[in-house]
Formats: sequence, C-alpha cells, structure tokens
Amino acid sequence: MEPDDRIMQGPGERRVAEAAERIVAEGRPRLHRTWTSLVATSLLGGIDVGVGVMALLFVRHETGSDLLAGLAFSVGLIALLLGHSELFTEGFLVPVATVIAGAATWLDLARMWGTVLVMNLIGGWVFTWLVVQAYPDLHRTAAASGAKFVDGGYTLGTFCLAVLGGGVITLMTRMHHGSESMTGKITASVTTAFVLAGFGLWHSVLDSLIAFAGLHTGTTSYGYLDWLGWLAWAVLGNIVGGLLLTTTLRLVRSAPVLSGDTAQAGQ
Repeated sequence: MEPDDRIMQGPGERRVAEAAERIVAEGRPRLHRTWTSLVATSLLGGIDVGVGVMALLFVRHETGSDLLAGLAFSVGLIALLLGHSELFTEGFLVPVATVIAGAATWLDLARMWGTVLVMNLIGGWVFTWLVVQAYPDLHRTAAASGAKFVDGGYTLGTFCLAVLGGGVITLMTRMHHGSESMTGKITASVTTAFVLAGFGLWHSVLDSLIAFAGLHTGTTSYGYLDWLGWLAWAVLGNIVGGLLLTTTLRLVRSAPVLSGDTAQAGQ
C-alpha cells in the first residue's frame, strides 16, 4: 500500500504514517479475538501488573521511597510488553484508532474495554491475595498504600491525577508504536512506570491492585464499596486523560492515513 502523497513529504510524516498503519494492523485482531483469548490475555494482564505491585510494595516497605517503588513497578509494565498481555488503559490509542479507521465497531471496543477491565481486576485480586498471604511483613505497607488512593476523595485534584494517569499510560502505548527497537520500548515502559507509580498518579488497575493488597490484610480503613466508588472515579479520569491528552491528538495527526487505505491494510 502506498500512503497518500500528502503524508510522504518528509521523514517525520513517513514515520507517522507507518506508525498509524502498525496501530491498525495490531488493533484489528485485538478487537476481534475470541472470548477465550480475550479473557485469558486480560487475566494475564492483571497478573503481570500484580508482579509489578509486589515489587512496588517490597521496595516501598524496605526504603520508604515512592520514587524507587515506582521504578520497581516497571517490572509489571515490562512483563506486559514482552508477554503480550492486555491492560485496560492500553486499550485507548490502538483500539480507538482501529474503530476510527473502520476496521472494527464501537461495540467491539465496548466488549474489549469491559472484558479487559474486569479480568484485569480478577487476575490482580487473586495475585495480590497470594502476595499478602506469603509476605505478612508487607501488611502495614499494603494497607497504607491502598488507603492513599481509596481515601483520597472525589476532588478536582484527584480527578486530575486520574486524567494524568490515563494520559501517561497511553503515551507509553504511543511510544511503543513509534519505535521498532525493543530497547526503546522497554525504556518507554520503565520511564512510564517511574512517572505513573513514583509520582502517585491514579491508575484504575494498578491502584486497584494496591487497594486489594490492603483489603486482603483485613486492616484497612476502607472496604470494597469504598473501592468501587473510587474505581468509577479513576476509570472516568483515565478515559478522559487517555483519549483527550494522547489519543485524540494522535488521531488528528494520523487522520489522512486512517481515513485512507489503512483500514483495508489491517484486513
């Protein structure tokens, strides 16, 4: 397929066109997977993030440093990258671009979002239960870390933390698709983890797993209903941030490609 001549005016435009084509080529099979495949990859996504949460809690317990704990969490994002599992907030840029290109429907997108979020949470809930049972020394750290989010309140400030969280994790997806180098992709995962977890941004899945770890200890100031209300607030902010701060601008930049032959290229 030859991209539109308007897009091929320079190396920057060529890279944007190539990235847009890769996004749709990846997005179409993701949105049309069988239920079994979607559930399995989403459960694995929750477990992968759970490994990162385990590392985060250990480092926070040993050092008291949020920045070092955020860096330790990069294990989870690297596992997501190399294991090709599915994370809810990684479903903004690629699937939305695929729908816009006409290679899938909005119903396909809703199916994917709902399934991935629920399965991420189930996989993470089970994994964090294992962590808390295996390492009782982490109980106090887990309870305090979970309360930081669930008891954070519904304010403009906390909503902005969720918006920033959605924007940052979607930026990671954009960086992954902007590079063909595995070293570059791993670097993007590490730096994203550092900013996301180290700076205390709100992420619906990551922070839910931290909250679950606290709940498993039985010593938290919050319960599952409190967490559920927090989750709705965090999901809303993540979607706003992921779509407005990163995805929409990327779609505007890639519009000539997405409106052309890219959708057919993914078929």
